[in-house]
Amino acid sequence: MKAVFVLFDSLNRHILGCYGGTRVPTPNFDRLAKRAVRFDKHYVGSLPCMPARRDLLTGRLSFLHRSWGPLEPFDDAFPEILAKQAGTYSHLVTDHFHYWEDGGATYHTRYDSHEFIRGQEGDPWKAMVQPHWERLREKYHPMQFTRDRRVYKAQNIINREFIKEEKEFPSVQCMAAGLEFLDRNAEADNWVLQIETFDPHEPFHAPTRFREGFPTNYQGPVLDWPRYGRVDELPEECEELRANYYAVVALCDHLLGQLLDLFDAKDLWKDTALVVTTDHGFLLGEHDFWAKNRMNLYQEVANIPLLMHDPRKPAQPGESCDALTQAMDMAATFLDLFGVAPTPSMEGIPLRASRDGTQRREAALFGYFGGAVNVTDGRYTYHRYPPDLKTQEIYQYTVMPTHISMPFTVEELAGAQLAGPLPFTKGAKVMQVPVLERSPFQSKYGPGNMIEDETRLYDLVADPGQEHPLQDPAQEARLALLMARLMVANHAPSEAFARIGLSPPAT
Repeated sequence: MKAVFVLFDSLNRHILGCYGGTRVPTPNFDRLAKRAVRFDKHYVGSLPCMPARRDLLTGRLSFLHRSWGPLEPFDDAFPEILAKQAGTYSHLVTDHFHYWEDGGATYHTRYDSHEFIRGQEGDPWKAMVQPHWERLREKYHPMQFTRDRRVYKAQNIINREFIKEEKEFPSVQCMAAGLEFLDRNAEADNWVLQIETFDPHEPFHAPTRFREGFPTNYQGPVLDWPRYGRVDELPEECEELRANYYAVVALCDHLLGQLLDLFDAKDLWKDTALVVTTDHGFLLGEHDFWAKNRMNLYQEVANIPLLMHDPRKPAQPGESCDALTQAMDMAATFLDLFGVAPTPSMEGIPLRASRDGTQRREAALFGYFGGAVNVTDGRYTYHRYPPDLKTQEIYQYTVMPTHISMPFTVEELAGAQLAGPLPFTKGAKVMQVPVLERSPFQSKYGPGNMIEDETRLYDLVADPGQEHPLQDPAQEARLALLMARLMVANHAPSEAFARIGLSPPAT
């Protein structure tokens, strides 16, 4: 067995043609969907970027215990398990620079080898001590320009001075490196290749030929990086932002097409699995919001695309699966492909079992650390918030106390206590660190930055756009019970129940 795992970032399900999208031609996603299983009720787990990847690698939810942070010493990572139990070689090709920050630095080393392509977003790549700030100020929209070197946007402005030709774009280089691995190793057996590109994550910067397909009336400076929050831009600015996102999706489709061409040329379909998905979606003005993190976890962010070709049971043309699946199912799926059983701590279900009906989940739990706890049964979504996000009692459980790009502060650690061991920490005790108002976590993406914090219930059949919260006490009680059961299964700490007014169900 061989497997290729393609992971995009912020790829919107509803944009893709195979999921009914019409705004952007996606012939290669559609081409793959004709010979892969399309999973229609695939959901996120922990968010955003690195929490999502922790779920992907470990097969369990992390958002009830931890915010953005590294893999922990007690985490089971599927590349390591495959190496130990099946002798499977793993290789990561990525331009996702968060892997090389403090809050992600233990992920890429779980693979046998890895290749890092530089230059995306705030990657501290090119050094310019004295940039031509005034020229650059004229080049970029005021919303997107800053001279503050501690902000990703400033480094991105510098990086883009060195990304001009199409071949220089990081995602283009990323796919090229993945194809190089396949050219070299296609005849070998027993390997996993993960091709992971930061695109179409903001900023929405694509080569000119992809942007030409989405003209707008906007006449101003570069505007391809929306703020996280309410839409308050002019209509032509909104159209420009969306058009730039569409252009990067078109680029991603082109890159996927290169991979499919190689699958065809080398006939990899007969013995190589192919899984294509993302970590989460991205709001482009829906619900009057841009981006993620600041608002309710709407379908556009939570319900994500997933396409899988399994050579053990090739899909029927256009086959789809309506089983409820989650990002954390990836770990169990890759273990299953190589005949390895999931570990006891894994909560994920192999996609093969969901597809054939031998294992199906009743509901899926998802969310941001410190935000709402969310649950769906595929028909309804229920989003339960604490009464006050800014004053809730909440702790992080870790032995790797780092935020995105810095360690926990001394002030945070001063309040830490030793806790556990927890059921999934393999006998290890952990630090129980209180979340402080002045925590770097809070200032960057913590629950105190939420714009929406109202508990809501939606009926996805009657109200697929989630525009009209439903008042149905019976359904709310049923979903609250499902939520509580899943929290117990995830070994959620007691305060995780208390903060949202739930009690663990009686066993």
